[in-house]
Amino acid sequence: MIGKIASFDPEAGTGLIASERQTYPFALADWTDEVSPDEDDDIRFELENGKAVRVALVGAYIEEPKAVKYKYLAGILSLLLGWAGLGRIYLGYYKIGFFQILLTAFLLRVGFLVFVPQWGFVEALLLFSSKFDRDAKGRPLK
Repeated sequence: MIGKIASFDPEAGTGLIASERQTYPFALADWTDEVSPDEDDDIRFELENGKAVRVALVGAYIEEPKAVKYKYLAGILSLLLGWAGLGRIYLGYYKIGFFQILLTAFLLRVGFLVFVPQWGFVEALLLFSSKFDRDAKGRPLK
């Protein structure tokens, strides 16, 4: 079946899918994609005992993904604030952005200040040279 994520609670790992004027519950354990679900995502799923299972994104199959994030904004954020993971967070890579914050705190704590800006600088170069050209949902960058 085809539907749309009506609601999703990341803390509980549960949500509702709207399809054909009905809603079906689903659990994050039934989600098959690497990217976590968001409200209004177009999805396909199967029904078992009134619950949605094998839930996956279908937006890429219905139409070409549309660019919503800006490559140059992400590059500038990475260049200036890459040490804080803001370039990655802007692009939706929350885990990597959080890891950058932890790594920066560790490097500051042990006194390796020279390594703090390097990750953001490398990311900015990759973004400006178009080697890194998609956000976390796989959409191209503007």
